[in-house]
Amino acid sequence: MKRRAPLLLLSAWSAVALGCASSLVTSNLDTSQLDDVTRDEANLVSRYTHPYGLDYVQVEAVALVTGLSGTGGDPPPTPQREVLLEEMKRQEAPNPNKMLAADSTALVLVRGYLRPGMQAGDKFDVEVRTPSRSETTSLRGGWVLPVRLSEHAVLGQQVRTGHTLATAEGHVLVDPSADGSNALATRGRILGGAIAKKDRQMGLMISQEDASYNLAKSIGKAINARFHTYRDGRKTGVAKPQNPEFVQLLLHERYKENTTRFVKVVRNIAIRESAADLSERLGRLSTQLLDPLTTARAAIRLEAIGDERAVATLKRGAECADPEVRFYSAEALAYLDETAAVEPLAQAARDEPAFRVNALAALSAMDDVVAYEALRSLLSVRSAETRYGAFRALWAMDAGDAMIRGEQLGGQFSYHRLDIDCPPMIHVTRSYRPEIVLFGTGQQFQLPMVLDAGSNILVNGLAGSRVTVSRFIENEPTQKRVVSTSVDEVIRAIVELGGAYPDVVQALQQAKNDGALASSLRLDALPETGRAFDRSPPGEPVDPDDAGATPYRVDTPLPDLFSRKK
Repeated sequence: MKRRAPLLLLSAWSAVALGCASSLVTSNLDTSQLDDVTRDEANLVSRYTHPYGLDYVQVEAVALVTGLSGTGGDPPPTPQREVLLEEMKRQEAPNPNKMLAADSTALVLVRGYLRPGMQAGDKFDVEVRTPSRSETTSLRGGWVLPVRLSEHAVLGQQVRTGHTLATAEGHVLVDPSADGSNALATRGRILGGAIAKKDRQMGLMISQEDASYNLAKSIGKAINARFHTYRDGRKTGVAKPQNPEFVQLLLHERYKENTTRFVKVVRNIAIRESAADLSERLGRLSTQLLDPLTTARAAIRLEAIGDERAVATLKRGAECADPEVRFYSAEALAYLDETAAVEPLAQAARDEPAFRVNALAALSAMDDVVAYEALRSLLSVRSAETRYGAFRALWAMDAGDAMIRGEQLGGQFSYHRLDIDCPPMIHVTRSYRPEIVLFGTGQQFQLPMVLDAGSNILVNGLAGSRVTVSRFIENEPTQKRVVSTSVDEVIRAIVELGGAYPDVVQALQQAKNDGALASSLRLDALPETGRAFDRSPPGEPVDPDDAGATPYRVDTPLPDLFSRKK
């Protein structure tokens, strides 16, 4: 099965002072999920190292939005305006002050986050908002001109701008419920509108008291004995010792959507372990795997070993009656691409919300037809987040699959119609990438209805049994499309008349609010992390004095596949 795989250039610093912080110390990572070494355990990589590059790096700029319908305004005299004007003059823009003063333009702040392991060419979302004291009342219908994004820091009472790390441009998606009197109208997102310009380095920092070339080489050798990848058609290890204090890591393909788990597994690899010591450790891990209190850590360490004996132990755990033991064992088996992982993970995704997000991500990492069929079966369940989570997992598994591939409507957004027997649902995204998914065919609007699709397109279904989609532009002839009440036909008509992704989302949201859409409409129905799993047996009251019976946080990192910062 295959795996995935001339406008003004405006750049300036934003109004938000970030402070001086390197990517080594500015981190959103819960490092407690990585540091699980005890001194009486084996000589693991984590004994000597801590992770580098697992933070989200904030990049930002000031940009110009065009295409507004009289809702823009002349920005006040601020440092942002001055820097933007200088950039416009440098780009030889005609009459930059006049352009800024037009009510069809607005000065905005653009901000995004480079995720761990990001590679040059990867896309990500950016947030767009107006600064304080702005006269702009709405960004709906706007287009952000190309802008360069970089890190910023305060040094010596001045804001310093770093190298360009990404570029961004595109349509601004504003909350469909926002209007001119609502602050939400001056905020939005460009989904997948930014492109990383450089690879993000990731690796392991060796503690100063332990740093040496010999240790760095030993760590690299141990990691490469477990993991390799292919670069330019050549097989190579994923670890490259750079100096006595740093080992660079290349992300293994199987963990592309779960960078943090990859680093966690790597740090649980043993260094210079004899066959006798490994055999003894496998025995201890086999016992620990069957205890709900230690099963999560044991499963990771067995995954880090990765040989036939570790797989056999995990398979026994995947058949255990205890739901925690079964889930953590199956999750580790999935990243070892073992079919035995599929059934318990599919059950966890279907029945246990606390395990759902990681179960779906683990299934997506597999190169296994049984895992593919299990994910397809989840597309029809009642839970909206399970259905959409399964769709995204299938997309991550093989974006070219005929059922999942879909099409690009108007070259603007991904559009997918799933011919499956399920309750009708329409899913739209406000993060990750512009995308509409229709779960079930034959979905219809209910007449009468009148919908706005942006500022220039009207969907009129007041008379008869047909729907007229019209585009009104001043000093231009009106364009029309007459279609049936089919949701699919109306969406296509809006796009044919020049409607953008935000326009389609606005029309769908209004139809739902007005009662013209019977199908369920869900926005960003992503499986959530951080849910508590209740260890108490079903039907039994929880004793607050019993620590083993109280809900606890699932001990596994959030997969990048379902991160809202992706």
